[in-house]
Amino acid sequence: MRKPGWLTIGRIWDALAIAIVLVVAWKWLIAPRSLKEADAFPAPHATYALLDGGSYALASHRGRVVFLDFWASWCEPCKLSLPLVENYARKHPEVDVVPVDVGEPKAIAAAYAAAHGLRNVALDPAGLSTGYFQLEGYPTIFVIDPQGRIRATWQGLNPAVGLNMANAEKNLAN
Repeated sequence: MRKPGWLTIGRIWDALAIAIVLVVAWKWLIAPRSLKEADAFPAPHATYALLDGGSYALASHRGRVVFLDFWASWCEPCKLSLPLVENYARKHPEVDVVPVDVGEPKAIAAAYAAAHGLRNVALDPAGLSTGYFQLEGYPTIFVIDPQGRIRATWQGLNPAVGLNMANAEKNLAN
């Protein structure tokens, strides 16, 4: 008697079930949470001190697509996400990509930024962004359209964050 091969009806159904679970997981856990224009709401008028001096006032950057990337140096997913976001920022100067260190002293943020080549780092040592933006975890990226409205949030590590940023920029740019 001949043994059945590795490709059986049962295995095909298993593969289909796994594919469906992966798509659902992607949609609910990783994919951006985009808001329709009618559902968008104004971003807070947050102002952050910048690591290299000066300040970044979100309201004064209307007319540009802004990505606020909230992170902390102790956050393991942030350590994987930050280089991806920074790579996008270097290639797309037409948008504002602002990594915001939340809840840490300036010295810790400065050491981490220097060690990892981060630019344009904003500081939120008091953790006020947690309330302003209703942060639930790190990393979290908020996408703000040129009119100053929050249009998407992405929470957690997303290996395709560069692609998501490019799509958001394309859809939201004036």
